[in-house]
Amino acid sequence: MKTETAGRTGQTNNRHAKKSPIDRPQNLGKPQMKWGSDVVAAVTRRLNLKYIALVPGASYRGFHDSIVNYLGNDNPQMVICLHEEHAVSIADGYGKVTEEPMAVALHANVGLMHASMPIFNAWCDRTPMIIFGATGPVDAHRRRPWIDWIHTAKDQAAIVRDYTKWDDQPASPQAAVESVLRANQITRSAPYGPVYICLDAGLQEAPLSEEIAIPDPARFAPAPAAAVPQASLVKTLKAIDKAKFPLILMGRVSRKQADWDRRVRFAEAIGAAVLTSSNDPSAFPTTHPFHFAAPCLRSNKDATALIKNADLIISLDWLDLAGIFRLSLGAAQTQHPADKTILHCSVDSIRTNGWSMDHQALAAVDIPIFAEPDQFVAQMLDELIAKKTPKVKARPEMKSLVHWNDALNGKTAPNRGQPMSIWDMAMTLREFTKKRAVTFARLPIGWPGEAYEFDGPLSFMGNDGGGAVGTGPGHTIGAALALKDSGRLTIGVIGDGDYLMGVSALWTASHFDIPVMIVVADNRSYYNDEMHQERVAQMRSRPAQNRWIGQRIDEPRVDLVAMARAQGFESEEPVSTSEALAKALKRGAEIVAKGGRYFIDSVVTPGYADAGPDQRAGGGKKS
Repeated sequence: MKTETAGRTGQTNNRHAKKSPIDRPQNLGKPQMKWGSDVVAAVTRRLNLKYIALVPGASYRGFHDSIVNYLGNDNPQMVICLHEEHAVSIADGYGKVTEEPMAVALHANVGLMHASMPIFNAWCDRTPMIIFGATGPVDAHRRRPWIDWIHTAKDQAAIVRDYTKWDDQPASPQAAVESVLRANQITRSAPYGPVYICLDAGLQEAPLSEEIAIPDPARFAPAPAAAVPQASLVKTLKAIDKAKFPLILMGRVSRKQADWDRRVRFAEAIGAAVLTSSNDPSAFPTTHPFHFAAPCLRSNKDATALIKNADLIISLDWLDLAGIFRLSLGAAQTQHPADKTILHCSVDSIRTNGWSMDHQALAAVDIPIFAEPDQFVAQMLDELIAKKTPKVKARPEMKSLVHWNDALNGKTAPNRGQPMSIWDMAMTLREFTKKRAVTFARLPIGWPGEAYEFDGPLSFMGNDGGGAVGTGPGHTIGAALALKDSGRLTIGVIGDGDYLMGVSALWTASHFDIPVMIVVADNRSYYNDEMHQERVAQMRSRPAQNRWIGQRIDEPRVDLVAMARAQGFESEEPVSTSEALAKALKRGAEIVAKGGRYFIDSVVTPGYADAGPDQRAGGGKKS
């Protein structure tokens, strides 16, 4: 392989100069459907699952052969990974962008156990995904000594059943056809989530004894979104007419531009203030005049002011409705429900089970609507248009509010010529993204809401719903794969702990020629847990200065740049000032625009962004 010097980055660039399709098999002739695994592969192709992320394993060697030598490694194409966790995280990142499932293949019980954490993460993210697992031959007589026995489980899906939407282990090729079609139907039905199909190795490798029919998948498609009952729409219209200060909580909504545009029109039509979550994908333009408070997950000062002032709350599948009320109003909803009219639109309740508490606390709701939020918004707009409801320009109660962006008073310039804080890093990236089509696949803990200037549904893909560590690199690469030919620059801004746990996912981006930029907020610590240890020490009247013990990622300092270069990324020496970061971002964007991959180690002082009372923006009264 030819190598070349990468110039000013000071590394050797061993990236493939790939002109031809990646990993294409040869001498296939005209393959025929002859084996059990060929049937599964054929249905997968009919569903147009473009990619299948995997770590190879003998338990699904039959299925692997079918994808390569029957399908020609095309639709789906294998996206080879170095760890099962990365395979699922990449599919999760892909699904966040497309809202369509990507396939994953996992090796036996051991691969499934490796992947269980990011499967839970995809469950919490409400991401569609079809996972193919495998088990050693169910027929014990056909198992190879030792290895097939330890890779066989009677109920393998039990490992993940509590955080998948559905699972199956088909016992015949005909049953496999139905299984894959049903899996596709279930994972694509809201609320989305991963499904799991376990393929018996014996079934995969058995020759077909009769012709197998593959029906048209369109006849097994998921049903369209359920309509909102007319009575609920009428009740909502009356609540809006009565309200003096309506507030929309934009939660888990779609990535479609048309839905984004309708959400903007709806807020403008009823004159409602808007709040978005810093944990979910971008849902509403953050610089819009009605988006008064900076995005947040836990209610900040300005979000609290909005919630206190509002007399009508319209929740569009807000992740933790009862929680944000408790943080803002100081009372549990089941004990002291908020003295406001509350509408909650969501279908998430059908996923609630007794194992995972990701459904959050139970909120008191006056107008419950069982529908997808964007379906509700579309119907509400139709009602408002039909009734020729006049557009509300600005409600009197909101005229005294200051938009979070205006309240910054230009204090967004990062400090220069000194060690960089997370605030400085965020403001540098905020400035860099202006007039660029950028998708933030991830943003780290402690990132200031004041840096969220999102103008479209692909501006930000949200963080990991399961609160996991190690998913950031995979999510970023999956998002970049989905956006590969879109003209958008995909950036994953992640913590150093997250990076270190998932760094080998970067190799997949290099092998598969996925343009992407990774930027690490490098504070050399599991800093979130430092804060937890400080709180515990303070509660127990013990020395808080010991919070760092067992938390710091230092002595020796890990060479993050060397690890990225080892995976085929171009990089440079760590940057520690906002000026150096700005220059690195510009160089990286130029490389990614040409189809490359770039890594930046952004060294920051330990701590989370806190702009202080003079910089915290939005929702407050004009002075």
